[in-house]
Amino acid sequence: MTEPHELTAVEQAEAIRAGELGPVELVEHALRRVDRLDPILAAFVTLTPERALDAAKAAEKRLLAGPAEELPPLLGVPTAIKDLAVTAGVRTTFGSTVFAEYVPEVDDDSARLLAEAGTISLGKTAVPEFGLPPYTEPAGRAPTVTPWDPTRLAGGSSGGAGAAVAAGLVAFAHGTDGGGSIRIPASVCGLVGLKTSRGLVSRGPVGGDPLGMSVSGPLARTVLDAATMLDALAVPVPGEPFNRPATPGGSFAERVRRANPGRLRIGRYAQPPLPGVTVDPECLAAYRHAGELLAGLGHEVVDIPPPVTAEGAQELVRHFEVLWAVLAHGHPVPPERESELLGLTRWWRERGRAISGPEFVAAASAAQLLTRRVVAAQSRVDVVLTPTLAQPPRPVGWFTEGGDPVTDYARQRAFTPFTALYNLTGQPALSLPLGWTGENLPIGVQLVGAPGADALLLELGASLASVAPWGDRRPPVW
Repeated sequence: MTEPHELTAVEQAEAIRAGELGPVELVEHALRRVDRLDPILAAFVTLTPERALDAAKAAEKRLLAGPAEELPPLLGVPTAIKDLAVTAGVRTTFGSTVFAEYVPEVDDDSARLLAEAGTISLGKTAVPEFGLPPYTEPAGRAPTVTPWDPTRLAGGSSGGAGAAVAAGLVAFAHGTDGGGSIRIPASVCGLVGLKTSRGLVSRGPVGGDPLGMSVSGPLARTVLDAATMLDALAVPVPGEPFNRPATPGGSFAERVRRANPGRLRIGRYAQPPLPGVTVDPECLAAYRHAGELLAGLGHEVVDIPPPVTAEGAQELVRHFEVLWAVLAHGHPVPPERESELLGLTRWWRERGRAISGPEFVAAASAAQLLTRRVVAAQSRVDVVLTPTLAQPPRPVGWFTEGGDPVTDYARQRAFTPFTALYNLTGQPALSLPLGWTGENLPIGVQLVGAPGADALLLELGASLASVAPWGDRRPPVW
């Protein structure tokens, strides 16, 4: 008999509606799995088993009380919320000991919308401090590791979400992406991860950033699960500061089930848009394999130049660092507690304090100019293909070795040179697990679309999964 965690989120929802699986049974199974595997993975920072079981019992009452067509689409399906998103009545630490006891009074819109769709959160997934680096090693806690090799990191900043989904603790989980934070864990954990178009998913009522670099989106084992979570998240919310991109008729899940994007012109490049960075041969092999699969599906695959020149790349790095350093102050910390922050966080915040208002405005303006140029240049193709990362999963401690923030950040740049550009431009970007190293570690490839082309990317991802399925692969801890 199939174990509940073997089912996708969509299959879990269908089994609950058919009376083949109960929400309490499913939540209890998930919590037992967390108890067994989370000491290895460190995917969760806060567990809420009582709340989850209460919600499961309420879901069972709803199943008995009303017709199926009136029930939320994901009633009773377990999930988890990233610890950068506030949750009413549930501790939210932002990955920092400074906020170890902080309990918000409101829900992030993503948490609220997922609950309204019927999902049941098991708790909060681990993040690095303030979500700043692309790995998850928060102070006072074990590092979050990929289920494929517990000696290697699960990425970040949605590292806990990635580890939880890849290990089958939940079928899908909420993530956020400000510089690659969904796509990075997707790549190193063997998952589907979608950085959504700017404005598609609300970051309210209190979250987000003034530049719209950070967005919410799904991490899942299948494209259909990712699309189904996006249907729950992509609900218009009044007052959002960014225009919501137009979306085609029908749900994201319907587009994925159709999996017929038509013949596309796909531009590809593997030259990192950062100076001095090289791509590991196994990441290049996954990228080339993806190109071959796309050509085999009938798409036109053409080589295109990197979106910025070498000179432009240096300018891009300079402006991104200005913006990132200022955004490191997004969480107010009392002056007397600054010393409790990790060295990398203090380094970013010190840089941010030294940036003047005019410098910040200049960097933001340059980012907007870059957005126009990149989106215009890539409008000559329907989709862009790149590696997701320049390196396979990194060993625990590789970034923080020696404790020097400058070295740490240099290694971050070498690891993830392809992702942050599309946070600046606001374009959707999808990471798919289409490559594997000789050690059976996952390697992601990135598909980038025009603003608002989230459905097209998901549909293309589903068609790739039909010819290169990854669903039968399981990590050793499974």
